[in-house]
Amino acid sequence: MTGLPFPEIDPVAISFGPVMIRWYALAYLAGFMGGWFYGGHLADLDRDRRPNREDIDNILSWLVLGVILGGRIGYVLFYNFAEYAAHPLSIFKVWEGGMSFHGGLIGVVFVILAFCRYHKINPLAMGDIVATVVPIGLFFGRLANFVNGELFGRITTVPWAVNFPAGGGLPRHPSQLYEAFLEGIVLFIILFFMSRNAKIRRMHGVLFGTLLAGYGTSRFLVEFVREPDPQLGLFLQYFSMGQFLCLPMIALGFLIIHYARKKDAATNSGQQKA
Repeated sequence: MTGLPFPEIDPVAISFGPVMIRWYALAYLAGFMGGWFYGGHLADLDRDRRPNREDIDNILSWLVLGVILGGRIGYVLFYNFAEYAAHPLSIFKVWEGGMSFHGGLIGVVFVILAFCRYHKINPLAMGDIVATVVPIGLFFGRLANFVNGELFGRITTVPWAVNFPAGGGLPRHPSQLYEAFLEGIVLFIILFFMSRNAKIRRMHGVLFGTLLAGYGTSRFLVEFVREPDPQLGLFLQYFSMGQFLCLPMIALGFLIIHYARKKDAATNSGQQKA
C-alpha cells in the first residue's frame, strides 16, 4: 500500500532564537480573534437586545481561559487519567499537547453561565453567539493537527491516503481534514445562514443546540476512520472515547433546540391571547 507523501511543513511557524511560535498556537489565536470579530458582528444584528458588542468584548478573555483550562482538564480526565495521576506535574506541560474539545466545551459553558448570571444576560442568547463562532476555531485547530501530523486516521487504501511521519509508514485517512471540513466549514455555513434568520435568533438556544448536535454528529462519524487513542483503544471493539462523549452532546443539542422552540411557541401564543 502506498499513500501521498506528508507535506514538509515545519510545525514551528516563527522562531526568534529560543522563542518558537507553533502553528498550533497561531490556530488558537486565529480562532479566538476570528470569533471575537464575528461574534461582535452577530451581536450588532440585534442592537436592542443583549448580549451586545460590549458583552462580547468583556467575555472574550474568560472564554479563552475556559477553553484552555477546560480542554486540558478534560483531556486529563477523559483520555489519560492514569498517566497524569502517576505524574501529576505533567498536567502543566501543555506544550507537549493534550487538549479535549469536550473538556473545552464544558469550560466554555461554565464561563457563559457564570458571566451571564453576573451580568443578568440570558445564557442561551450568549451561547447562540458563541456557538456560531466555534467552527472558526475548529477549522484552524484541525488544520494545525494536520500540520503537526497528529490525530491522524486509520490505515486505508483510498487514493488520498497520507503517509504521516508517526503513522508507521502506512497510508492513513487524513481525518484531521475531514474534521476541518465537517466541523469547521460545513457547520459554519449552517450556523451562518441560520443566524441570518431573525426568527431563529429570537429562539434563544437553537443555534447553540445546533452546534452541539452538529459537532457531535460530525465527530461521531469521523471517529470511525480516525485512529483511536493508543492508551484507550476501542470500547466494545468498535467505539472510541470520542464517540461516547459525543452521544450525550447530540442528545443535549436536540433537547435544547426542542426547549427553545417550545418556549418561543408559548411566548407567541401568550402574546396573541393578550
